Amino acid sequence: MKILVLNGPNLNLLGTREPEIYGIETLADIEAEMKACADRLGGGISIEFRQTNSEAELITWIGATRGEYDGIIINPAALTHTSLGVCDALKAVADKVPAVEVHLSNTHRREEIRHKSLTAPACVGQIMGFQGFGYSLALRAIVHHLKG
Repeated sequence: MKILVLNGPNLNLLGTREPEIYGIETLADIEAEMKACADRLGGGISIEFRQTNSEAELITWIGATRGEYDGIIINPAALTHTSLGVCDALKAVADKVPAVEVHLSNTHRREEIRHKSLTAPACVGQIMGFQGFGYSLALRAIVHHLKG
């Protein structure tokens, strides 16, 4: 089982960016924990981890998943609330490559503009509010969904 983990704008700054909201883990820490979680789950789960500050690149990566990946874990970051393009890309591959949306913070406890996710309707589920641990929860969720 091959899972693509996509991270949107500014997530490369984790560990130093607003640690009171996002925690102190870096993106590299989260990736290492996800790979350890995949090993614990067994079953030959492989993870490819990517981050971009470009909406276009994120959309391109999503569109190229058919036939390459079994599932997507995505933290679209601020694009969650603004990008119909990311939503449309997720919808375009959803029949073959389902996605789980993950957020480090509970967006419903933040500014009102962050309460609405444009991308969540294109995903099978959403996990938020558990900082870096949410990624491991998302991995367990997508694996469970794929094993159906």
